[in-house]
Amino acid sequence: YSRFVDPVVSRLTDTMLAFPFLVLAVGLAAILGPSLLNAAIAIGVSQVPNIIRVMRGETLRLANENYIDAAVAGGAHDGVILFRHILPNSVNALLIQVTVGIPAAILGEAVLSFLGLGVQPPTPSLGVMLSSAQPFFAQAPWLALFPGLVIVAATLAFNLLGDGLRDALDPKGHRR
Repeated sequence: YSRFVDPVVSRLTDTMLAFPFLVLAVGLAAILGPSLLNAAIAIGVSQVPNIIRVMRGETLRLANENYIDAAVAGGAHDGVILFRHILPNSVNALLIQVTVGIPAAILGEAVLSFLGLGVQPPTPSLGVMLSSAQPFFAQAPWLALFPGLVIVAATLAFNLLGDGLRDALDPKGHRR
């Protein structure tokens, strides 16, 4: 499928990657309107190009392995090769990419809610809390400090989880 599907998907992915994550998410959320569902869609669509890029690279790397050549020589069809050999062996890369994408999604939701494009009050959200605390920052800075610290702690935790998973799941015992 590298002759037809790959160039089209790669160009679409490159086009989406040309826009920074938050710019793309804010633009999509502004078009879709303010709501939790629309914010989730905007964040998800903005994250997809990163996952596509990583999975494409992993698929191309795995396609050159000897066991894939053996499966082709044994008469395995494309679906069998994809679902029995390539997909199970690329789950580690996908899992690591997801743990890297979660902090971006947390920040994206906070930014969208802060700007009024995500979760709407009175629904609780860290971005809504930061936005509500803004007028009172001089008198009560802790109203903004605690939601900000939660955002920092959550993103740091998922980044460390991603680093730990990458180290634990690397079969060769070294970083890529």
